[in-house]
Amino acid sequence: METAFLSSQTFTCIVIPVLIFIARIFDVTIGTMRIVFVSKGMKTVAPVLGFFEVLIWIIAISRIMENLDNWVNYVAYAGGFATGNYVGLLVEEKLAMGILNIRIITRHDARELIHFLNEKGYGTTVVEAMGSKENVHIIYTIVQRNHLNEVIEIIRKFNPKAFYSIEDIRFVNEGIFPIGRPVHKLNNTAPFKRWRRGK
Repeated sequence: METAFLSSQTFTCIVIPVLIFIARIFDVTIGTMRIVFVSKGMKTVAPVLGFFEVLIWIIAISRIMENLDNWVNYVAYAGGFATGNYVGLLVEEKLAMGILNIRIITRHDARELIHFLNEKGYGTTVVEAMGSKENVHIIYTIVQRNHLNEVIEIIRKFNPKAFYSIEDIRFVNEGIFPIGRPVHKLNNTAPFKRWRRGK
């Protein structure tokens, strides 16, 4: 009976495509996370994810090769790839890994914004600069990615028209971060040797 089911039309046209679709979601999601870990310099986790990514891919592609005359498998393969990219980005967003450098450029008095950021535990470095039309203040602050939304809310609260940009940082050494929140250091070597408040 089991053999009959495995060779049935239902198994070939429904079960196998669904399995291929699910397998592709998993392997592309893992692949997305692997790329993120590689970019963060996590040399231990990335190879492990790469192993399972390729293993799942081989299983999925082998099922297609056994059923080359079934076009549904191709649709399932492509659909799983597309969905896996989306799911991978969602997972990466939820994990909110890494450290960011936020550069804020404001034409207004930035003392209140700087003070509030410092009160919340975020270190800041302020530079006076000349913009295209007038003098501006450039505020640098390094934050963990899962604190990004909080910092953006602070910026919008004190200066809604401030220009700000966000950049990924691969390495960081020490720094001032909100008290009571764990800091996930990626490496002890960094382009920023020390990040002092108000320096």
